[in-house]
Amino acid sequence: MRYKGKVYRPPSEAYSLIVQVTYGCSHNRCAFCDMYDDKHFSMRPMEEIFEDFRMARQMYRRVERVFLADGDALMRRTADLVQILDLIYGLFPECERVTSYASPGSLHAKSEEDLRLLRQKGLTMLYMGLESGCDAVLSKMNKGHTAAAIVAAGQKARRCGFALSVTAISGLGSLELLEQHAVETARALSEMNPEYIGLLTLMVEPGTPLERWVREGSFTVLRSPDILRETEIFLRHIDSPGSVFRMNHASNYLTLKGALNEDREALLARVHKGMEGYGLRSEYMRAL
Repeated sequence: MRYKGKVYRPPSEAYSLIVQVTYGCSHNRCAFCDMYDDKHFSMRPMEEIFEDFRMARQMYRRVERVFLADGDALMRRTADLVQILDLIYGLFPECERVTSYASPGSLHAKSEEDLRLLRQKGLTMLYMGLESGCDAVLSKMNKGHTAAAIVAAGQKARRCGFALSVTAISGLGSLELLEQHAVETARALSEMNPEYIGLLTLMVEPGTPLERWVREGSFTVLRSPDILRETEIFLRHIDSPGSVFRMNHASNYLTLKGALNEDREALLARVHKGMEGYGLRSEYMRAL
């Protein structure tokens, strides 16, 4: 496959065919993120996209999963995405699912009619970053949307038949907003009730505005005891029946896996063991 710049995918897409249909991120201004700082957001030429899929058909005997990159493939015109989906399922009849990142902006820009069409054509799951349910945190981090707008986008995706995977970031509120970040993030996720919830832990990337704030002393990076305290508050407030919960990213100090709400007490028990020092990942083992 031919790739432009750095390419990212969710952990669950490790064995998927990844093809860029857009370049970069449509927002690309979050204060904590450097993922797409090597390129400007743009639409990849359709001819190149078709060529990559045809090359993949020649290279791979079976392609069961496809991930449409980069950071906001849903920003493409609906007609383009329909052509891409038709090509995928035509070339790979064995394909079981096609997924992509989506932003609150791209979900709000698409009509429900268009979203339902894309779902009918085989776009099965969307990954979206909430980051925080706290508007003060979202504003400081320049997310570009309020919590209510992100929740509405997630609810729209679910209403139109998509499976939805939503991520949030522990530590994003620093010490100042620790409890508010935990409680309001739990509330926002509860209102969306997505199929999957992923909780990452903040890591400071060089060259970002956040890194400058840390150097200047205006932002305090939480260490593991405060992250675990925040996680405990989050788990006590989340109410999202049926959601698969994962805190197993390489950035996390503690690995948690379970189903909400039924595994809440078991998850909390594991957090409490972590507070006693059991099962924690060393700082040097953490990565994005």
